[in-house]
Amino acid sequence: MKFEGIYPPIITPFRDDMSVDDGAFAEMIEFMIDKGVHGIIVAGTTGEYYALSQDERLALYRRAHDVINGRLPWFAGVGDISTDGSAAYGAAAREIGADAILVNAPYYSLPTERELVSHCFAVDRAARLPVMLYNYPGRTGVNMGEEFLERVSRSANFQAIKEASGDINRIHLLAREFPHIQLSCGADDQTLEFFAWGATSWVTALGNFFPEESIALYEACVVDGDYTTGRKLMSALLPLTTVLERGGKFLQCTKFACEFYGLPGGPPRKPLRPMKKELKRQMREVLETAKTTIQRILAERDGGEEKEVPYVRLADERRIRGHSG
Repeated sequence: MKFEGIYPPIITPFRDDMSVDDGAFAEMIEFMIDKGVHGIIVAGTTGEYYALSQDERLALYRRAHDVINGRLPWFAGVGDISTDGSAAYGAAAREIGADAILVNAPYYSLPTERELVSHCFAVDRAARLPVMLYNYPGRTGVNMGEEFLERVSRSANFQAIKEASGDINRIHLLAREFPHIQLSCGADDQTLEFFAWGATSWVTALGNFFPEESIALYEACVVDGDYTTGRKLMSALLPLTTVLERGGKFLQCTKFACEFYGLPGGPPRKPLRPMKKELKRQMREVLETAKTTIQRILAERDGGEEKEVPYVRLADERRIRGHSG
């Protein structure tokens, strides 16, 4: 399977009573398909998989499969605290109709590299689908090191890796030593560097609310090889990615951004808490500045007039306050 383009890990919208809002979930899928994303990841970290029950996660798989209806590929996040749990999600994803799975290390247990290999092979045997690995030691506590990569890459199903460690040297390692594993950007503030080193896909939460801007950066760098425009677009996105990556409220900021543009978001599930007013103010500023700047960059590149990206803005910010604290 070729992993090419923008793959947003979709949020899981919740109602005020913390139940999953199936209608809002479908609305988010339709929005992203309409804007041209290349695939959707269901029940990833941005989808709060760790806060979902088994029934809720499987229901999201089914809902995504039915709504997408073959229009683009969807991946099932199969992260779990145990190998048996991840394998069960992988098997269910295959039965429901997923095109691929996203596999991270089990959190908390801190497996060795060989233990992690055994974990991933067990999930692979259960799912029998293309695998995108997800290396995020900041969340899981372990790194997918060279021994691990050498061993899992012997299986044809392990086809890509979403690298989210934030370590620039990992990009170099993966590009040079493991070119047979497709490289996917998982660190939004390093997207330009990933593309320069050969990444052909970007798994980004920005795709929930900035799909066209994300696609513009991907196309400039990967499709057109226009790194002059790519650098300008990346520079315009950096203030936003800085708030997202370093503000300590990544998920809340993502849901807030969705609601800021008239999309469903809803509150995060506990233990996460709502955003404070100051962070909301920062998000409003960086969102508006990034969008305006990107519109100008693309207009200048195309030699035409600046065109507003057709998002519906909220007329009543009380909805934002009501859903996001």
